Amino acid sequence: MSMNSAPKQTSHLKREILVRLIKAYLSDNFPENTRLIPYAMRPKGSEVPYRCCIHKERAILRDRTVAGLGMAIEEADDSVELSTLAKESLERTEPETNPLTVLTTACQGCVPSRIYVTDLCQGCVARPCVNTCKFGAISIQNGKSVIDPEKCKNCGMCVQVCPYHAITKIIVPCENACPVGAIAKGEDGHAKIDFEKCISCGKCVAACPFGAVHEKSQIIDILKNIKSGKKVIAMVAPAIMGQLPCTPTQLKEAIMELGFADVYEVAQGADVTTKTEAKEFEERLEAGAEFMTTSCCAGYNELVEKHIPEMKPFRSDTKTPLYYTAEIVKKEHPDAVTVFFSPCNAKRKEAMQNPNVDYVLNYEELGAWFVALGIQVSECGESKFKTEASAEARNYAVTGGVAKAVQTMLPEHLPTYPVVINGLDKQSIRDLKKYAKNGVCELGNLIEVMACPGGCLGGNGTVNAYKQALKQLTGYVNESEHLINEENETVEK
Repeated sequence: MSMNSAPKQTSHLKREILVRLIKAYLSDNFPENTRLIPYAMRPKGSEVPYRCCIHKERAILRDRTVAGLGMAIEEADDSVELSTLAKESLERTEPETNPLTVLTTACQGCVPSRIYVTDLCQGCVARPCVNTCKFGAISIQNGKSVIDPEKCKNCGMCVQVCPYHAITKIIVPCENACPVGAIAKGEDGHAKIDFEKCISCGKCVAACPFGAVHEKSQIIDILKNIKSGKKVIAMVAPAIMGQLPCTPTQLKEAIMELGFADVYEVAQGADVTTKTEAKEFEERLEAGAEFMTTSCCAGYNELVEKHIPEMKPFRSDTKTPLYYTAEIVKKEHPDAVTVFFSPCNAKRKEAMQNPNVDYVLNYEELGAWFVALGIQVSECGESKFKTEASAEARNYAVTGGVAKAVQTMLPEHLPTYPVVINGLDKQSIRDLKKYAKNGVCELGNLIEVMACPGGCLGGNGTVNAYKQALKQLTGYVNESEHLINEENETVEK
């Protein structure tokens, strides 16, 4: 599992449904076998591990299947059978607009987020909670601290100073994880996503312990294109090299066995990003700019567009590695259907804005696909990539990798001071707003922004533990040729 991924049980449920969906699609009766998924997973008389009754369990499994079909649960009629929805998924010509959906059946309707005084309160003489609160929200009643919810600002200072840890903050996991306040309870008490605010970072997906926030899968669309005989080409982000127990060449061969016509490394496009962004950074500094931020993180780009428009003059105009890779693929194979293998949800949104990218598949979905077809990647043969990417490009997957790659291409005399924002949260967003407002970053002049802690390797769509994934990726990077600044060309060491 990734640094940000949801508890294993929810991931296991998602994977089992995806495996069953893929098998259903490959069967001789896709609609009927899709309809039977909740019943096959919870047959009559079986144990009910999570909910009050088997009917509730089946209802939630049904909704997870709807998301697996690539549809919004909020818009799906409960009275419509899964077999009908399966047929509708076959008629779809492009993915639905918003990549996330909420399973109201699974959403627990968490209590409101608030600061709460527990029974551990001793009513101590020092009363640090009362003295610390700047809003006069805490008083002593019957020898115990009491918080006035009308005055409380949820700052948490009283939580920090209580010597008995008697004051706690009750959080709603999805709301607490969202850095931009895009998810909150609606009138029915269940979580709702405001897509006008949402930056598609996927933090709510990872945070919900009930697995109630779900990505809308595009697996059926991809399977349909392969089955129809179209040339479908995979584009794999560098983070994929840390996910499965196999060599990169075995992974390519395994992906080809799924029916893909070819596999391109997105690190190939990252080399273009590195050269272009380095040149842009040099030109900006020579023109008097105080700083520039990188632009390859889709979550960060959404943040700038929706919440920090004042940052636009400071954000690099260079396109993402996915953009350049898809451009290369479409130039070489104009008739191809392109599928990006992604570590995060934000790339689904980026793909929808790029006509050269048709579909997105995350690593959870890829793993389910291998399981469904019984492919053991560690036992596959080997297939080399046609174009070798640099070590720096493959290292884009980890925090600091982009800034390091760009710095490699800059002339030594250029004053370059990298700053790394390792994951977007409320504090880092405040920092970015301050930099944009003041027109200067006191910490440095080349700011790399990654929405996920750890970089793409910590994305919500990854499947391997971060440290293990980093170890595998580092080995791959160390075996690669380096990009050096000599006429902006990649040369051998």
